Amino acid sequence: MTTEKGLAEGDRAPDFSAEAAGAALPRVSLSDFSGKTVVLYFYPKDDTPGCTTEACDFRDSERTLMDRGIIVLGVSKDSVASHEKFRKKYGLPFPLLSDPDGAICQAYGVIKEKTMYGVKRLGVDRSTFVIGPDGKILRIFRSVKVAGHVAKVLEAIEGKK
Repeated sequence: MTTEKGLAEGDRAPDFSAEAAGAALPRVSLSDFSGKTVVLYFYPKDDTPGCTTEACDFRDSERTLMDRGIIVLGVSKDSVASHEKFRKKYGLPFPLLSDPDGAICQAYGVIKEKTMYGVKRLGVDRSTFVIGPDGKILRIFRSVKVAGHVAKVLEAIEGKK
């Protein structure tokens, strides 16, 4: 499956560096997790219904993910301060990366035209990339429906091992 940016399963995942809330260091790079499986999920906005449900589903699956050595990273265009508040409010155990200029979103091709209340604008298409220990994309989920998504991600990871 190819994204608008030409990314496909099997391609090398674009590296990035971003400010993070909830990480050991103030900046996180994909290369920091070389040798590990990374679930990189993009979401539109902190503390909104769908985004909260998705984040809490990843939180509630933390033990299963950790037992498999999987790193979860959430990305949105919100500020680090917004991410800190969101993480604290819902007890999110994984880092949230701030992408205010949309550079990471652009690299992964998740910016799409959306229509809300009849107004067209560009926004983040809820998407998830499963990146293998070798830095290659194992699975791409586009236009994610929140219900059951984390289970589908885990199934995809189990199927790739």
